[in-house]
Amino acid sequence: MPDMSSHALPQLASPDVRPPTGSLPRVSTPADLDRMLHAWQGRFTGGRSPSTVSLAFRDWATHLANAPFQTAELGRTALTQWQRLVQTAIGGAAPVAPQPGDHRFADPAWQQRPYDLLVQAVLLGEEWWDKVVHSPGGVGRPNERIVAFTVRQWLDLMSPSNVPWLNPEVIAATRASGGRNLVAGVTNFLHDQAAAHGGAVTSGFTVGGNLAVTPGKVVFRNELMELIQYAPATAKVSAQPVLIVSAWIMKYYILDLSPENSLVRWLVAQGHTVFMISWRNPGAEMRDISLDDYRTQGVMAAIDAVQAICGDAKIHATGYCLGGTLLAIAAAAMARDNDDRLASLSLFAAQTDFTEAGELQLFITTDQLDFLNDVMQTQGYLSSAQMGGAFQMLQSNDLVWSRAIRDYLLGEREAPFDLMAWDADGTRLPARMHIEYLRSLFLNNALAEGRFQVAGRPLALDDMKLPMFVVGTERDHIAPWQSVFKLHLLNDGALTFVLTSGGHNAGIVSEPGHKHRHFRLRVRDAGAPTLGPEEWERDTAPQDGSWWPQWSAWLDLHSRGRVDPPPMGAPGVAPLGDAPGTYVLEG
Repeated sequence: MPDMSSHALPQLASPDVRPPTGSLPRVSTPADLDRMLHAWQGRFTGGRSPSTVSLAFRDWATHLANAPFQTAELGRTALTQWQRLVQTAIGGAAPVAPQPGDHRFADPAWQQRPYDLLVQAVLLGEEWWDKVVHSPGGVGRPNERIVAFTVRQWLDLMSPSNVPWLNPEVIAATRASGGRNLVAGVTNFLHDQAAAHGGAVTSGFTVGGNLAVTPGKVVFRNELMELIQYAPATAKVSAQPVLIVSAWIMKYYILDLSPENSLVRWLVAQGHTVFMISWRNPGAEMRDISLDDYRTQGVMAAIDAVQAICGDAKIHATGYCLGGTLLAIAAAAMARDNDDRLASLSLFAAQTDFTEAGELQLFITTDQLDFLNDVMQTQGYLSSAQMGGAFQMLQSNDLVWSRAIRDYLLGEREAPFDLMAWDADGTRLPARMHIEYLRSLFLNNALAEGRFQVAGRPLALDDMKLPMFVVGTERDHIAPWQSVFKLHLLNDGALTFVLTSGGHNAGIVSEPGHKHRHFRLRVRDAGAPTLGPEEWERDTAPQDGSWWPQWSAWLDLHSRGRVDPPPMGAPGVAPLGDAPGTYVLEG
């Protein structure tokens, strides 16, 4: 999934939930009419179910009303907060500090009177609201999270940092520039609106121009994906090829950005033969593509093609994000069926247990998924704008309001760079696949609990008898590293776990030489006891630099020496064109 700690601007336009061009949704039953109503509602809610929120607040309010003494105590707490504010104003109490990661009041001007008192009033008020949200016992955990999230959104919205005449940084910029910052802000806003409605965005980056330029050939194509084989850069290569299963919630070239930070180019330079799956960007015509179609037409078809080119060499299978989850499913099915074509399994920011799947769980309830299914059935897919809006709201201060202040009030604009250009190149998700993924994995955790079925038979992740290299990232809000770490509990084989600095994307795109990078690495031997995540982190010393060389050395350790490079393509999988192919260019 995309890392919204990266650089997407807030989507201010309503998500596009219109029927596919040239076709109208079939209306024949009351259920069809309700589905159309929900799709219309989704335009204004970002695809979130209004009944989910109302049910959560009803649960919370009922428990609050049934706890009159705790409710009365909240009044006394509010008075205490006012007293703390007065004491701070007269110097009788230490000021409240913002929470880690809260950068709204970082500018020194916020420390001057009267703005410092305004900051203290906001922070003390937010402390009080946190107590209000969590005060009644008995509220269901999902409902409590939804209430806390909704209240947080309102508090973020009403923050004085978002009000031009209350923000000293904006006031100073307006005085210094004679208001030119506001003119520039309007220009930035109009530019973003044009981009949100399909206008051209000039960023200086183009796929195949200065992004995704590692030399290679498309050697296989079906209706769902293209397989890219990258040209060798060394006279001899590792005997076992690397197949990377990218996530179709993002375009594959996150791993082949600019030449200086391309994981693919770096791997090829280390003497690895690399293949990459480039998924098609689905439209409404692909609404019925299933999660298992991605396994059969994606992973398994790619394995067949790689072996047709590389002979009987076993494959170092590597999956990123959702592609890693799919790869784990495929590898478990292969193990169950005695298919031994894999040499190893590497998973980057990929979850196999979803009980602690991060803040995205906020949106995963039965009611929400039913509503989302209606939205997607009407349009045939989930759009990138709908996905992006949900992720941005999870970190609204950083991803919405701070960027709106910078771009629209201060009139500044961050210089475009490759990761930003990639982040703006959104993808869609087929309706059937996405709802199957959310229901079976996120909601029901079927894979970890042994209830996920392939070809009518359940899977067990412990069946995989492969060396594994698993990477989590410290600031991942999409696949929290503690969740990624849980593969330790689901498979007792040899497992090398890496915890690297950065977020969901930047932690993976961590090339050698990148400043301020570090990682932790520990090997658990097959059958050895497993540490808990907190104990693991405490007892594993950090190392400076990139984890990429560690992974390359690990791949070499599990390979069988060096051989001549394989041909570019083979009979039946002949080159169809140059990388990056055609699917990645579909908008």
